[in-house]
Amino acid sequence: MTKIRLVFSDIDGTLINSNHVISEQTKHAVKTTTNLGVPFVLVSARMPRGILPLQKELEIDSPIICYGGSLVIDGEGNTVLSKSLPQKNINGIYEMVKSKFANIQINIYSHDQWIVENSQDEWVIQEQQITRVTPVQSDLISFINSKPEVHKILCMGPSEDIEELRKVVMTDNSDLTIYKSKDTYLEIMSGEASKSKVIQQLMNHYDVKREEIMAIGDNFNDVDMLKFAGLGIAMGNAPDEVKIYANQVTSSNDEEGVSLSLEKNVIRQTLVI
Repeated sequence: MTKIRLVFSDIDGTLINSNHVISEQTKHAVKTTTNLGVPFVLVSARMPRGILPLQKELEIDSPIICYGGSLVIDGEGNTVLSKSLPQKNINGIYEMVKSKFANIQINIYSHDQWIVENSQDEWVIQEQQITRVTPVQSDLISFINSKPEVHKILCMGPSEDIEELRKVVMTDNSDLTIYKSKDTYLEIMSGEASKSKVIQQLMNHYDVKREEIMAIGDNFNDVDMLKFAGLGIAMGNAPDEVKIYANQVTSSNDEEGVSLSLEKNVIRQTLVI
């Protein structure tokens, strides 16, 4: 069996449990893995500030993949890759949400900034509690017109409204990466953003082969990295439609799925002489 030399892990629904924390067992497994010389890389649709505290908690210094592959930051904090949304798409999506979807909260992410129109909105407060990141309240249209690099648009609202919005956005923006990370969240990023493409770059950086890579995830936006990795592992809490693309299915994020996968596929195998 080929030994795993590089691990990529999703965060929400994978690394962290339903209480949005990393278990002590998972921390121990990650530390054992990295002590064995196997880098552990965090991959997420989150912004940098939503990932770096977890990086610190795990005591790792590998690059972080943010916004589903739209932004990559190395261990020293330098931006090594940035794929932003086209300005015309940003304007069009903003205008559509504001004119047709009154119950949906739109959020703009640029590098390490999270911009909202109302920081006291219930959806914003909920996301703030999950990610432990404080947004900046600003006039969104003014921010958008200043033409920053926008890495992600996040729309939050009632599930039926989010599904309707998804259908509309897909019709007019088929060149973008668009998916629901949960029933009430619609994530929109550059069509050039891809977890697997970034993983391929880091594979070259670490000088490992595809079959020596393990990727762990739980949702539809993880499918491309599960398919790309030599060993793709789906969480027990993943939808069945995601599990079919994995080589293995582990326990859920509330049942130590990540630590069990590391123990089985990395720690035991690496310790074999």
